[in-house]
Amino acid sequence: MASHGAALDQWSPASWRTKPIKQIVMYDDTSAVSSAVTKLSSLPPIVTPTEIIMLKSSLRDAALGKAFLLQGGDCAELFSYCADEPIDSKIKLLLQMSLVLIWGSNKPVIRIGRMAGQYAKPRSSPTEIVNGKEIPSFRGDILNGFDPDARQVDPDRLVQAYFHSATTLNYVRGQLASGIADLHNPLDWGLGHVRDPELAAKYQKIVHSISDSLRFMRTIGADTAGQLQTVDLYTSHEGLVLEYEQSLTRRLKHPAGYFPTHGSPDGKGWYNTSAHFLWIGDRTRQIDGAHVEYFRGIENPIGIKVGPSMQADELIRLLDIVNPTKEIGKVTLITRYGEGKVESMLGAHIEAVKSSGHIVLWQCDPMHGNTRSTPAGIKTRHFSSIFSELSSALKIHKQHGSFLGGVHLELTGDAVTECVGGSEGLVEEDLSLNYTTYCDPRLNEKQALELAFLVAGHYREDREL
Repeated sequence: MASHGAALDQWSPASWRTKPIKQIVMYDDTSAVSSAVTKLSSLPPIVTPTEIIMLKSSLRDAALGKAFLLQGGDCAELFSYCADEPIDSKIKLLLQMSLVLIWGSNKPVIRIGRMAGQYAKPRSSPTEIVNGKEIPSFRGDILNGFDPDARQVDPDRLVQAYFHSATTLNYVRGQLASGIADLHNPLDWGLGHVRDPELAAKYQKIVHSISDSLRFMRTIGADTAGQLQTVDLYTSHEGLVLEYEQSLTRRLKHPAGYFPTHGSPDGKGWYNTSAHFLWIGDRTRQIDGAHVEYFRGIENPIGIKVGPSMQADELIRLLDIVNPTKEIGKVTLITRYGEGKVESMLGAHIEAVKSSGHIVLWQCDPMHGNTRSTPAGIKTRHFSSIFSELSSALKIHKQHGSFLGGVHLELTGDAVTECVGGSEGLVEEDLSLNYTTYCDPRLNEKQALELAFLVAGHYREDREL
């Protein structure tokens, strides 16, 4: 069998082009694609190797049970979301959720946004019927527009995606440096939506506990090093459009003190500089496919979506391909079975991974397996189904001597009405009030925060047993 070093010698950012590919993008104007790719290849990195390796180190802690990963953001990010208010609302929501999770789990929380690049979406069909006419499906702003007249794939959108990503992350960095995440500032927890008085009192107790802890730390001077003034917030997206990912993959010097397990004679490695963390979707994880071929060569920490069709032996083969040296922190397995299938599938996958010798970060995506349509044909998700899958995952990991290291959520900081249920009491008739997603339904800010309270409560109760 060829060594890992020999295998990587045969890898390049373009070697995926020799493999069969799912979710292929067919461009009419190949010269325009070439021009866009050339432009992207000359632009500066959006993220740095130092940031990427810092995240990988933190994810190693989460894989070993010493930290917890909170990953969340839009299903399909639009270029129009590159504005101060929607970015601010997501930062604040992720901060609030992470504070609640820290309170519950008594662990550091790693924050990764599905933002600054989540512009592509896989689709089950290349076309759809709109107003009685068959047109290309909307595949995300990086490829085409949602407006029926803008469905032609446009190579210039690849370059637009870069600039919107860079601008978004630049604003995030500026806001964090300017104190938006300063924990001394009062946060608006907005619990007025909780209609159950007992539940409202429980949540308020958690908020008071967090606020009292922060005040106490300030009083005794425990935060003088400035660690309460800002936080790390990393970016992520699905690595779907490989022309884009290839263009932003650069051979760069490893950060000081980082020695990759596969060796690097020149002290450099291939880094995808479009985001800190990328994942392979459930539709593009073929063993012999282009996406797996691309992902196996980059230094970034990566995720793999694990759905109901994933066989245990296939999962291990995937891990062996993308992480042959079994580096801890490299791979996050993002499970998304659905509330009706998690009980029958997760345990077998946990045992298979344990037997393989791989140590992964297990993350639950309780969103994608629980999408359904109302009788009126509106896509939604029920809050109870989302929490049910998450609760089952927590329980099953404990039964198998494992632990859930993170959650992966589609959410927004806006007051949308896309998922039903939760303490806000949204019902199907409410969906039309503010249904703004261009793809899958997201938790609104109240539902997302409530989910954090519920998960925190589970951890707290578990510790007190």
